[in-house]
Amino acid sequence: MTQTMQKIRFFRTHIPAFECVPGCHDCCGPVKASSEEIARLPYKSDAEHDIALADLSCPHLGDNGCQVYEDRPLICRLFGTTPRLVCPNGRRPEAMIDTRIEAKIDQFFREVRHVLV
Repeated sequence: MTQTMQKIRFFRTHIPAFECVPGCHDCCGPVKASSEEIARLPYKSDAEHDIALADLSCPHLGDNGCQVYEDRPLICRLFGTTPRLVCPNGRRPEAMIDTRIEAKIDQFFREVRHVLV
């Protein structure tokens, strides 16, 4: 396992979880994710990416929500867990993300190549 994947796994275990509003996908838009995270997701064609981008959506968003929820990128996991990425429906975990972990994730985002999902 690469050092980058080790960091991603560490961050995933430290981002608090919470229940979303059923059927909501308000935070599912075009986002950037690390190349390693993208490589673990199902392939989407350029046409699928273009359609999603035109709708300001994500190519992994299906009729029943996120099709890659368990493997979703870190940025998607952060929505609703930090005051900087507030859930538009007011949902949040009991305790927001530890600011030290959030700072490490921010540093990771600056250091690692990211591509548009």
